[in-house]
Amino acid sequence: MIRKPFLLKIYEAASMQRWNDQIRTVDLTELDKQAHKMIIAYVLGKCEEPLATDGFSWIEIIEGGIFEFLQRIVLTGLKPPLFHRIKEDRVQYQRLNEWVYTNIYPLISPLGENFCQKFKTYLSSPSRNVNRRIISAAHFYATKWEFNIIKRANPDGYLIDEIEQDLNSKQKRYSDLASMQKLLNDKSLMDFINISGQLRFQIRWGHLHREPKTSVIGHMLVVAILAYLFSLEITNDAKRCINNYMTGLFHDLPEVLTRDIINPVKKSVEGLNDLIKEYERDEMERKIYKLLPATWHEDIKMFTEEEFLNLISPAGKILRDGELLKATDELAAFIEIYLALKNGIQSETLKNSKYNLMEKYRTTIISNISFNQLYADFD
Repeated sequence: MIRKPFLLKIYEAASMQRWNDQIRTVDLTELDKQAHKMIIAYVLGKCEEPLATDGFSWIEIIEGGIFEFLQRIVLTGLKPPLFHRIKEDRVQYQRLNEWVYTNIYPLISPLGENFCQKFKTYLSSPSRNVNRRIISAAHFYATKWEFNIIKRANPDGYLIDEIEQDLNSKQKRYSDLASMQKLLNDKSLMDFINISGQLRFQIRWGHLHREPKTSVIGHMLVVAILAYLFSLEITNDAKRCINNYMTGLFHDLPEVLTRDIINPVKKSVEGLNDLIKEYERDEMERKIYKLLPATWHEDIKMFTEEEFLNLISPAGKILRDGELLKATDELAAFIEIYLALKNGIQSETLKNSKYNLMEKYRTTIISNISFNQLYADFD
């Protein structure tokens, strides 16, 4: 069962600044990096899936992404060059990961011993199968994407050339990965990753001052992680868990075309919300789907459907848990509100939103997930 300490730990990544020793035109946070990384991992995975013969697994990609995210939150003080240097020493890296696990265990223990053991095994295993290589390649690509922003802001900066040479060298490590070659030679896929990355710069609730500020893409990752962990509690159906995660990861993708329109605006004029949804569908067809292979379109449509309706196969099998996803989305929003108020932001809008969500979920249990207990943790 997810509890308050775990939820608050995730959001520490929203305050973790990346490249903070370089000139940056925008904030680059760890939460946003991890979110962008997993969208890139989706693209690489879709390219690799038809070709992989050595144990390709979406579950391993998703869980590997979660494990590395948690690891990075604990290792907040280590700059990447030092972290990579430690990784080269297997004994020291193992000791470091044992320390990571000891620190994170009290927060993840409520998720169950099976999850904890998989996390521990992931940290201690030197395995470099196709799933880990996809995660690693996605991590690299997201880092290089950030560096390109840094370089444009400071082309003659100290160590810029050295960093670029190091990244170019690392790119060669993935030259044999078919999915990376596909990505690097397909402008449409790179455009999709670029436009997804723009959600790093769209701050949620831009009309309100909040601390920490959270981006649309960061919010999407939080919903994805929570949706996946909730799914593990209610089902052993791998496809259902994968779909719930991916819905969380992409559910606000249309906002790159419309921005984050708050509910009071959507509901201010009768029919406006329907008009917004129609505009989103048209723009997604015109500007987003064309960037992706046609065989991916139905996936993205399912993941970005606004209403969060349950999806049921013709055989009556649940493909996605709509009500649970909607509640997860609102839980993530609630935590953002809670943190802003805790950090001293005085806003009647935020106070009212917090009260309304707590009242809505005070007695709510969805798919055997006790949202009432979760909200009680914050009462």
